[in-house]
Amino acid sequence: MESLVEYLGCGAYYYSTPDQNVGDFVVKKYLDLTEKIIPFFTRYPIQGVKALDFEDFKKAAELMKNKEHLTELGLEQIRLIQMGMNRGRE
Repeated sequence: MESLVEYLGCGAYYYSTPDQNVGDFVVKKYLDLTEKIIPFFTRYPIQGVKALDFEDFKKAAELMKNKEHLTELGLEQIRLIQMGMNRGRE
């Protein structure tokens, strides 16, 4: 996972456990998400149910790109998308 930081040229890797077997790859910059992360996973698709979460993530990113997150309606759309991701997906 640490090599993703170097390969993609963005983000950081943080260990979650003392034995350093588990961690989180974190990208905070919006431009890195839209110009590096989304294109990477579009080119190399995620498999399984996580592919649905990625599609939702792209929808939320598009709302932000269009500045819709600055409106109450747009923010509510993002909240609904987020609620349906991961364990919220039926």
